[in-house]
Amino acid sequence: MKIGDLARETGVSRRLLRYYEEQGLLRPRRLPNGYREYTEADVAGVRHIRAMLAAGLPTAVIARLLDCVHDDGERMVPTGCPGMVTDLRHEQQRIAAEIDRLRTSQQALDTMLTSALRQRDPHSAPASNRS
Repeated sequence: MKIGDLARETGVSRRLLRYYEEQGLLRPRRLPNGYREYTEADVAGVRHIRAMLAAGLPTAVIARLLDCVHDDGERMVPTGCPGMVTDLRHEQQRIAAEIDRLRTSQQALDTMLTSALRQRDPHSAPASNRS
């Protein structure tokens, strides 16, 4: 199938599919005329890429782990590749640290907003704290 077919089949734009190729995530066969030729395996590959991106994995990590997953019906299932658990734990810790950083930022913004509202109207109730 051509890139437009893959885009329709997966709901992913042609531009993004080309980006996945640039990142080494997709490896379509090139026809003599230079066109890319994709297979059904690429449809599953794009689904796996999208699932890993949704989990917060960067494309460099996805490139290492993409061959370590397969479909079990509609589900993506990991296989026992060396380093997969280590990579996933590292990414989990990275995301947890980012969440902590964002919570700290949110608390600082809440404090600034409360202070700004008090400056504007000293009789206003404090803003609720979101956590």
